[in-house]
Amino acid sequence: MNSPIYLDQTHVRGHVTGIERVALDQFTPAMLGREVRPLRSRGLPGMILAQQVGLPLRAAREPDAQFLMAGFPPGPLMAPFSKRCILCVYDTFLLDRPQDLAWKSRLYMAPAFRFAMRWGRRFLVISRQTGADLRRHCADDALVALLRPGVRDVFGLAGLPGPATFRPGAPLRLLAIGTIEPRKDYPAAIALTAALNRAGVPAELHVVGRLGWGRHAFLDDPPPFLTWHGYVGDEALRALAGSAHLLLSTSKAEGLGLPLLEIQHGGLPVVAPDDAVFREVLGESGLFIHPSDPEGSAATLIEAMRSGRLGQAATDARANVARWNRLASRDVDAFRAYLVEGASAYGPDSLVPPAAVSSEA
Repeated sequence: MNSPIYLDQTHVRGHVTGIERVALDQFTPAMLGREVRPLRSRGLPGMILAQQVGLPLRAAREPDAQFLMAGFPPGPLMAPFSKRCILCVYDTFLLDRPQDLAWKSRLYMAPAFRFAMRWGRRFLVISRQTGADLRRHCADDALVALLRPGVRDVFGLAGLPGPATFRPGAPLRLLAIGTIEPRKDYPAAIALTAALNRAGVPAELHVVGRLGWGRHAFLDDPPPFLTWHGYVGDEALRALAGSAHLLLSTSKAEGLGLPLLEIQHGGLPVVAPDDAVFREVLGESGLFIHPSDPEGSAATLIEAMRSGRLGQAATDARANVARWNRLASRDVDAFRAYLVEGASAYGPDSLVPPAAVSSEA
């Protein structure tokens, strides 16, 4: 399997955030030990043309080439070349939560993704939970292998001493990172912050992220404890992280939740929903809440502050991101071997089996 590998990066342009960083970092020649040829595009029309026409034409002209689809789902004309395509799946949100999609995603991405799940036979997933979700949509005979991304200290947080020192009577500063869009469920984060204030714990919510899609009433009439910083550079984010007491996620669904691990380079505790993917990613370092219950979540957080559990989560943060990166390194080794040896290179720990097989194991 020493054929050339083309990497679809036609979606990468403008501000680089989570999915783009993974596509750029994970499939370099140094990581894979072979030549990787990235494919880029200019603007949205160029991206669509490249994905729908350019890639299939290249596949037809180069019968030995392989294609890594590390961004948007491939177009339907790639289906005849399924045995030479490796599809990277970051989450199944396009199929599982259509009510939270932008209209462009409903019209363009979701149908392509749905069809690709049917014809695809080789998938890479960024978490075991994403693999389990994918198995509900893909063929039983498809290969679904883990390729968890290594998490760099992209914001330069390693020099932070940890979370800001909390002083009784001063505001508890909660930091949230992510595009302003329905999936992130910022109203739940706002409700939790309001519940903390009602319980006598002064709290502020600082949100970092560009404006995405959907209507957001909290931006039209923000509560006094909310500050939306928009998209910020690394230096500004580093300053915000240094002044924060914790990172808060109330997302309805994630394939991984990359900022949760990135912020742990700075030793910050992470509060996240009590869902399988967050438990997989955060392990023992996470503080888990139910965002649909703001009063209960506030009580959980207050108890964690009083008991020292919040401080322990900060202590565990850097160890957890190191644990994750060890798993990611193992996955890269397995994928590199797969490119040479084929499916026999994968052991059971690297694969996500069909549900029936998994339940019998």
